Amino acid sequence: MNIPNKITVSRILLIPVFMLFMLNDFGWGEMTLFGATLPVSHFIGGLIFIFASLTDWVDGFYARKYNLVTTFGKFLDPLADKLLVSAALIILVELGFAPAWIVIIIISREFAVTGLRLVLAGEGEVVAAGGLGKIKTTAQILAIASLLLYDMIFTLLGIPFGMIMLYIALIFTIWSGWDYFYANRKALLASK
Repeated sequence: MNIPNKITVSRILLIPVFMLFMLNDFGWGEMTLFGATLPVSHFIGGLIFIFASLTDWVDGFYARKYNLVTTFGKFLDPLADKLLVSAALIILVELGFAPAWIVIIIISREFAVTGLRLVLAGEGEVVAAGGLGKIKTTAQILAIASLLLYDMIFTLLGIPFGMIMLYIALIFTIWSGWDYFYANRKALLASK
């Protein structure tokens, strides 16, 4: 368990903390910041989500810089991302900030790709996330962070940035999922 893998595990452990702040009213009132009025607990939850999301970049950078890339990390890192993003998207549906149909498509793709990864791992292949997958993850994180923080800053401009980014994330989610299955079709078809 090297440092990048410990950072990845910490991202998973932050998910229940993030959920606690987003789903509970602690009676701390509301705050207005950059044109957005939101509960203080949601602001804290949004910051926890952003922090947890940034750990994805930190663990990847650290693993590559110090040559600490492991098979465990290649598997756990994308799984941690999927868990964090799925939890956040479900919370956004619960709060009425995201359409359920978009969330269902995104989460379904995540399950499908995770299933494919498990099949490939059973065949001795571990596939790291590709370029489209990284764009997809970035778009999802930007969309979710903006929606969790009530489109802070963009509210002043009258731009529904969070929803725009959610649709962009949806496009890249479908595209990267198709690309992932297509690129691994031979290994998938050859699996026993």
